[in-house]
Amino acid sequence: MGRASSHRICGLRTSMAALALILAAPGAALAADMPDFLRGSYSPSYGRWDGFYAGGHFGGSAMSNNFGEATRDELAFILRNTTLEDQFSPSNWTVLGSSSTNSLHYGGFFGYNWQWDQLVLGVDVGYTHMSSMANSANETIARTVTTTDHIQHNVTITAQSSIKLIDYAAVRGRAAYAFGQFLPYATLGFAVGRFNYSNTVALSDAQTDVTTPPGTFLGTFVDSASDARDNTFQMGFVGGLGMDMQLMPNLFLRAEWELVDFWKVGGILTTVNSGRVGVGARF
Repeated sequence: MGRASSHRICGLRTSMAALALILAAPGAALAADMPDFLRGSYSPSYGRWDGFYAGGHFGGSAMSNNFGEATRDELAFILRNTTLEDQFSPSNWTVLGSSSTNSLHYGGFFGYNWQWDQLVLGVDVGYTHMSSMANSANETIARTVTTTDHIQHNVTITAQSSIKLIDYAAVRGRAAYAFGQFLPYATLGFAVGRFNYSNTVALSDAQTDVTTPPGTFLGTFVDSASDARDNTFQMGFVGGLGMDMQLMPNLFLRAEWELVDFWKVGGILTTVNSGRVGVGARF
């Protein structure tokens, strides 16, 4: 083979190598831009949420109160050992109804998360202070009944009740599922609330002997009773739904709805619905 042929072969090889490099460069860049699963590998698409965290929140709450049994004990005490109570139980009559109110609130929270892949379980402790959460009811009812001793009773009951929720603390278990920068979760636990309440009831019983028409008026029995306490504590159940969103690896925003159903306080049933937003940090 001549020297000219050798030069032509070397030049051809050099040109082919250069062309291969030019063609390979865009392919490598394209491969680098492919999603992990197209390149044959996969990395987790969710954040880390394990460890301790703490933060603050604020929002609004709506409180619903059922006052139907608020003055039952006081009325039963007034009518103790009477034929009227034995036969007609005025203490069980529903005098007061239900009422609702609302308030702003603020507070804080802290907790700990355990994470297994996308499953996150945790314990959360929160405190909520109400700006002004007070509710009340007052009503009067009148009934006429005749007992077996032939006494007609014209009964009038006037009742007043009020309640104020000062604050509450909640201990909740959390179950969550992480995806991307989001952590939706559900909570379930118990709460302890601090209340002020006051109940007052007045009874008027105009009695008439109906054995001989038109009846003999016997007089009017009048009495009243009350019960009031400040800073009394009561437990309740709590549940809710929420979403945490990572802003940075150790900083997150929180949006949450929470329902607290308290046991009776002074005979008053209390339910609190709260919506809030907050910010927290992981440690």
